[in-house]
Amino acid sequence: MTGRGDAAVVRLGTRRSALALAQARLVASALTSATGRDVELVEVTTAGDTSSASLAQLGGTGVFVSALREALLSGTVDVAVHSLKDLPVGDAAGIALAAVPGRADPRDVLVARDGQTLAALPAGSTVGTGSPRRRAQLLAARPDLDVVDVRGNVDTRLSYVAGGRLDAVVLAAAGLSRLGRLDEASEVLSYDVMLPAPGQGALAVETRAGDELVGLVSVLDEVATRSAVLAERAVLATLEAGCSAPVGALAQVSGDELRLRVAVGDGSGGVQRYGESGSASEPESVGRRLAEHVLASPGRALFVSSAAGAGTSGQRPWGEGVQ
Repeated sequence: MTGRGDAAVVRLGTRRSALALAQARLVASALTSATGRDVELVEVTTAGDTSSASLAQLGGTGVFVSALREALLSGTVDVAVHSLKDLPVGDAAGIALAAVPGRADPRDVLVARDGQTLAALPAGSTVGTGSPRRRAQLLAARPDLDVVDVRGNVDTRLSYVAGGRLDAVVLAAAGLSRLGRLDEASEVLSYDVMLPAPGQGALAVETRAGDELVGLVSVLDEVATRSAVLAERAVLATLEAGCSAPVGALAQVSGDELRLRVAVGDGSGGVQRYGESGSASEPESVGRRLAEHVLASPGRALFVSSAAGAGTSGQRPWGEGVQ
C-alpha cells in the first residue's frame, strides 16, 4: 500500500468460512476504530478449504495459510488474518507478524448429544476430531472411546452430532464464541484434561515486511498474548513437531512471569505433561527450555514416532470433507 495515501482502503485477506469471516470482521472493526482507516474484506480460497483429505495428508494446518500469504505478497491484499494456531512455526520470507490481538478463551469444548459431559459418555461413544492433539488427550482421559477423524467447518461438525451420526465432537471454545454458538457446548474441557493447540484462541495479523502498514496494524498488538503464543510456538519449533503433532501447549502471563504447560502424546496411548516458568520478556527461551526437557525425557523416541505420523496412525477416517 505504500504511496497510496492515508485514506486508502485497507484490503484485508481472509478465508471464506463463517468462522474466518467472523474473525476478520473483528480485526477489521478494531483496525478501523483504532486508526480511522476503512477496511474491505477480500475472500481467498485455500487448499485446506477445498480438499477432503485429512490435515496430516495435506501437510498440516499450514494449508490454510499459504494462499493468504501469496495474496499478501502479490499485492492482492494488504493485510491477512489467520487463526494463529494455523501458522507454520518457521519464518515466512517477506511476511511480518504485525499484530497478535488479545486472545479469546483458548480451551476446547465438547459438544455431545443430550448435553453429556466427557465423563458421562458411554463406553464406545464416537467422538469426532481431526486433531492428533485432541485425539491423544481424549484417549488418555477415556481410552474406551472411539475417536474418529473428521473434517469440515463448524456447522458441518455440529451437524454430525445433531443428526446422530456422532455422539460428540471437540471444537475450540474461541471459534464457537466468535460464531455466537458457545451455548451449544456440553462442557468446557479443563486444562487438566485437554491443553489447547499452541496459539489457540489467538489471531495473527500479517502484513508485508517493511510495509507502512506494519506500524499501523501494530496498534492491535497485545504484549501479553504475543508473549504467550511465542512461548507455545517455540515448543513446536524446538521439537520440530509441526502444527499437526500431538502437542498441546498453554502459556499464561502474570506480570513479568510466564508459566508454560505442555502435553505430549507419547505414541502408546498416554500423554506426558511438562511445565516451565520464566520471564515473560523472554518467552521463546522458556519455550525452548521446556522443549529441550521433553526431548531429553524417556518418552522422546515415542514422541518423535507419534509426531512423524500425526493424524494417520490408528485413526479411522470419517466424514464428508470440507463444506
